[in-house]
Amino acid sequence: MAQHQIITLPMQAFILISQLLVCLAAGYFFAKKIPSSFIQLCFKVLPYFSYLLLIGISMEFTHALENIHGSSQILTSATALAFFTTMGSFLCCFALYKVIGIQPVSGKISLALLFKSFISISYACLALATGFLLAKLLENVGISIQVNTWYLLLVFMFLIGLDLAFSPLDRSWLNFKILLVPIGCIIGSIIGALLCSIFLDQLQLKDLIMLSQGYGFYSMSGIVITELKNPALGSIALINDLFREIFAIILMYCIGWRYPRSAIASAAATAMDVSLPMVKQACGNDFIPHAMVSGFILSILAPIAVSLLAAL
Repeated sequence: MAQHQIITLPMQAFILISQLLVCLAAGYFFAKKIPSSFIQLCFKVLPYFSYLLLIGISMEFTHALENIHGSSQILTSATALAFFTTMGSFLCCFALYKVIGIQPVSGKISLALLFKSFISISYACLALATGFLLAKLLENVGISIQVNTWYLLLVFMFLIGLDLAFSPLDRSWLNFKILLVPIGCIIGSIIGALLCSIFLDQLQLKDLIMLSQGYGFYSMSGIVITELKNPALGSIALINDLFREIFAIILMYCIGWRYPRSAIASAAATAMDVSLPMVKQACGNDFIPHAMVSGFILSILAPIAVSLLAAL
């Protein structure tokens, strides 16, 4: 039985990775061949589709959590991991740029922008709460609905591919200094997981490292880890990546004006999409290339790294 599982999990991981990347590539390569009216519709749907996906994820995990003991422990573990990986990414990126002699920049902070960021975060939390309440309501009236968010995720990846095709990426952005941002995020996330293992002895180190590689991509990591591991770890992945984005946005608006590259590293994969308006507002237009390149690399890497580590 153990030998069969060793063979099955890598194959299952390969299938999941293939599906995600095929949908992403399909959106990217067919974007220019799709009628512009449909493209515009997709762009309008994309922000709301992420909320629909979160509602589905919340419903799915609400059913799963009923069979899991220690839900409060899941929340504690996810919050701790999110804090350590976010700070690890920030500090590691800061250290890398310090080594090559790049100094902090000057800027200003706006409390109004910080308030707007919390409004954006509240939408994601509201979607999760809606899914939870909907699942409980249906349960109370005796209606059983099995929610499978995997297919929603595949559609979401296709929409992201369309968005990437029209993103203003430039070859000149691919230089070593900009690439230090995702490198700092990757190394810092692993260091954060290692430090977190000191305090979270109930989770194995390999699971913490796997969870750290979601890079804030909460609409992907929770589903993939649930498929490959179990609902408990999937719930931790969802909450961890959601809180990771929250911590990163707080850092960005509080000290991103002074340490923009490190703040972008803490935002991880979300720097290219959800957090990009905040990068523009808090860090400035000069650092948009850092956010686009880092977010793109980490968005591609996240499903691959999470799936492969989950299969080990």
